[in-house]
Amino acid sequence: MAKIVRLEPISQDSSVETNGNLLSILINKDLDVLKECGGRGLCATCHVYVKSGMGGLSPVNRREQRTLEVITTCKPNSRLACQARVLNNGVVVELPPGMYINSIKDIEALIGRRAEQDLLHPITGQVLVEAGKLITRSMMKQIEDKTSFNMGQFLTNSTDV
Repeated sequence: MAKIVRLEPISQDSSVETNGNLLSILINKDLDVLKECGGRGLCATCHVYVKSGMGGLSPVNRREQRTLEVITTCKPNSRLACQARVLNNGVVVELPPGMYINSIKDIEALIGRRAEQDLLHPITGQVLVEAGKLITRSMMKQIEDKTSFNMGQFLTNSTDV
């Protein structure tokens, strides 16, 4: 039987099969979710906040807990949409404000413009560029230092989590 989940701040209700994950709802709504690790619970790109109905979701597993621990914007009501399975109605989720970046090239393409929303690190959720800030070439070196990671290498090292 399908369960209803409310998405905020877009104020939309969506249905998902019992034991379906929150990620499937986000994908069906064409929301900005990178799912960089392919839904294995290793990155932060499907991080959401559960505003209410946490008891209507599957418990946090060990892999998800470890990933949540590295997310700088993590709160007690944080979940990874790929790992949170919907068991009951009444779940309300909110997407963190901002956009996860795939690579430094995503930001390079924006040099000379103001960020329309926070640009977020794909693993930690750290804000790399705040909304409204002008993206300059000098800013790129600072961002490169913060994002000097190889996602493939990170995922390879994290498979034993």
